[in-house]
Amino acid sequence: MRTGAEPAIEVQVEAEIDRQLDVLVDKGYPALAEMGEGALRALAEPVRAAVLGAFAQAGRSSLDLSRVDRGHVPLLVVTRRDVVRAEQAMPLTALPGSTRTGVVDRNHAEGDLAGYLPIDALTVPTAAMYAVLDVERGEEFCDVRPRDALRVVLGRGRTPLTIEEGVALVTQFPQVLAKNKCFMLSGSRRHDKRVPAMWIGQGAPKLGWCWDGNPHSWLGTASAGGRAG
Repeated sequence: MRTGAEPAIEVQVEAEIDRQLDVLVDKGYPALAEMGEGALRALAEPVRAAVLGAFAQAGRSSLDLSRVDRGHVPLLVVTRRDVVRAEQAMPLTALPGSTRTGVVDRNHAEGDLAGYLPIDALTVPTAAMYAVLDVERGEEFCDVRPRDALRVVLGRGRTPLTIEEGVALVTQFPQVLAKNKCFMLSGSRRHDKRVPAMWIGQGAPKLGWCWDGNPHSWLGTASAGGRAG
């Protein structure tokens, strides 16, 4: 029983995977990936098998979505950059109730995003699609230097989100990106002091970057419990 907390919102794992695939189809991912809808959905079947297997092993078949508005997402399907690139996907994002579409910040020069790769501490599945589990927006790290926050995240056995994972998070759960509760994507770096970040600019999601030594009162560090797929 959940005492002193909001009631659970239980959703079957497989139903949530299907919902997220529906979102990708509705937003036009098959066309961006230059494939049919069936082919895109087929990419998720290994993810489905891996996630269902992991939950079955834990004796679970459902997810609790009651904390999404507070920045916790139990399951997120991610499309790798070789299927749909972040710069293609950002214009398909929007904040809840808004028609303003997401953008890549102008301080990312054309072609910049290709230079960001997962940091050495991460093990990212090589499949075209995979899942990220137990995602936290990480506002506890607001006003903390990104490099210091990263040490804490890794020390807890968690993993920072990559650019692709951050875009997927805002695509599937736009309410997670909120005023003064935006987040760094410290899992992607380009061998300099820039750390990519997701924030709100002119009423829309914006993918930008900040220096790893500069704290911001409105930027936390997003992380996850692990990946599957």
